[in-house]
Formats: sequence, structure tokens, C-alpha cells
Amino acid sequence: MENEPGKTTTRRRFALLALHSAILISCPLLLAAAGGCGPSSNARVVLYCAQDEDFAQESLAEFTKRTGLAVSPKFDTEAGKSVELFAEIQVEQDRPRCDVFWNNEILNTILLQRQGLLVPYASPAGAPYPASCHGPDDTWHAFANRARVMIVNTQLVPEKDRPRSILDLADPRWKGRVVIAKPLHGTSLTMAASLFDVLGEDGAKKFYQDLMGNGLQIAPGNKQVAEWVGQGKTPGGQQVSVGITDTDDTLEEIASGSPVAMIFPDRDAPKDSKLGTLFIPNTLCIIRGGPNLEGAKKLVDYLLSPEVETRLAETKGHQIPLNPEVKAKLPPQMETPKTVKAMQVDFEHAADLLPKVQEFVLHEFGGR
Repeated sequence: MENEPGKTTTRRRFALLALHSAILISCPLLLAAAGGCGPSSNARVVLYCAQDEDFAQESLAEFTKRTGLAVSPKFDTEAGKSVELFAEIQVEQDRPRCDVFWNNEILNTILLQRQGLLVPYASPAGAPYPASCHGPDDTWHAFANRARVMIVNTQLVPEKDRPRSILDLADPRWKGRVVIAKPLHGTSLTMAASLFDVLGEDGAKKFYQDLMGNGLQIAPGNKQVAEWVGQGKTPGGQQVSVGITDTDDTLEEIASGSPVAMIFPDRDAPKDSKLGTLFIPNTLCIIRGGPNLEGAKKLVDYLLSPEVETRLAETKGHQIPLNPEVKAKLPPQMETPKTVKAMQVDFEHAADLLPKVQEFVLHEFGGR
């Protein structure tokens, strides 16, 4: 029997109402999956983060609590520090997904600026920082330093015998006992490029080739460098007693009770030498064309705040504040550019040298 006209109209109205209700209910889910449902798509900020997840999450959670803006973070892996996210930003440049890039080093940030992929933003929170912390046209901002240090096993190396300079590690007495991470990415690559700037191309190549000729051991990452020195051996049983890594990985190994000590290399290098301890800042930048520019600015403002630098200094990462107004308490083992001679590196020039550096380290270490 055919439907009566009145009943058919009523049923259609109920069907339309039901469909409308279903759309409203599903809108938050669609928002999360596709950034849809109108203006609410700006209720989150997408962050690509090369900083360790453990160090970043507390600050991101506090930002969301205060602003109501959710942060969707994407972290990289220990093996591909900063390079994976840097490459993704380049691949996505025609349709950016990222709003803010929190890099754990500076060279790839400089390259993004040179490629025109960053938005200038003079954050009010960045005003107290030294001029050296501001990129050209305020396209990036440096904060929270880490240092490249030597870690030694105190049971295997008496204090009187410990190295003072990274150049000491090529000495025959350390043959087979030194470990570093492959200098193909992250702070290890930044160190290689910095040495190309400070020692010159020939001097830096000789340093790494001398290490290789001295039986250098290679670890997957900086964390493993610290762990292997703490254990006094590689997973294959080769004794290692000294390594080059970052302050945060070294302090974590000290906190775990391992018999290790931290040495800030070349701290007393001659004044006319560019050598010294390498300090590497975190950097923040806003990606051009990202989905939420206003949210990105708010996140940058918060991450540059004294509160965040204090938290990064006083939690287990123990990163050195660059804002002179921050008076954080650092561990007694920590040194800063105020207490040791810092490496006199020109990061802009180091970025110029990066293609040569990458070609060299890939040739020397790519097969290891």
C-alpha cells in the first residue's frame, strides 16, 4: 500500500532532524580527525617537537589548561633526532600541517628560515632574551641551552687521567675506548658542523678520522653513549670508558647511580682559540601557512616564558636558561657559559657548511 502524503512528509522531517542531530553529535569527532566543523578547527595547535617527550609534556599540558587550546604534538625518534621532523616540514610546505616547530638544535631551524618556510613573530615573551637568541626578522627564537660534554667511567678512569679536551680522545691511550653517536643528525651533527666552523674543514675532518683510526665505537644515539660508558662496555662486550654526549643524557646516567662523571671539554682552552664547550640551544619557530597562526603565537609566547625555562632547568633535563631574568637552580655538576669557556661557533656559517659536513660524515660513518 502506498504511503499517505501527510505521513510521508512527517517521516521525512523526522529523518532530517535525526540526520542533523547526528552531524552535531559527530562534529567533535570530525574535528579531531579532519580539522572540520567550522571555526572550532582552531581549537588546537599542531607541534612538531624534537625535544624529548618526557621534558615537553608537562609544559604542553599546562598550556592547554590555561588557554583551552589543545596541543597535538608529534615527536621524533631517538635515532632520527630533529631530521625526521625537519624533512616532514619541507615535504609538507605546500600544505603545512605543523604550526610550531620546537627543535632541539639550531642548524635545521636556520635552514628552514633560509628556505622561506617560517613566519616572523616578535614574541613579547622573547624581549628579555639576548639579541643572539633572535633569528633574522624574528623568524626563530633560541632558548634553553644544552652542552656537548664528555662522560667518563670513574671506575675505569682515575681523575688524574681524565681527558680535558675533545682532541685528547684521538690519543693512542684511548684506543678502542671512546664512543660517540653517529654524527648524522641532532646535536651530534650540530657538533660536527660546529667543528667544521671552529677548526676549519681540514682540522675537523682530521679530528673525526683520527678518532676512527683510534678504534672509535659507535652508538645508535646519545642516550646509548651515556649508558654504555656507565656500564663500561658496549653490548658486544668491548670496553668503553669515555664518550661524547649531551648534558641531559649524562645527568640522567649520574642520577641512575652509574659510576660516571661529566667533563665540560676545552673549558680552559686558550683565549685565542675558538675551542671550548659547545652549547646548543633549543629553537622555536612558526611554520608559514600552518593551520592555526594565532594559536601558534600563543604557544610560542608560553614556551618562551620564564616558567617554562625554569621547568626545563629544574626537571631532569636540566637545560640552561637563556633568559637573564630566569634564576633557576641547576645541579652542582652543571656548568654554563658564565663558568666555562664556550666554543666560539658561528651557527650561520656552520649552516653554510652543512652540505659538506653531511657528505663527509655520511662517507665516514654511514656504513657503521
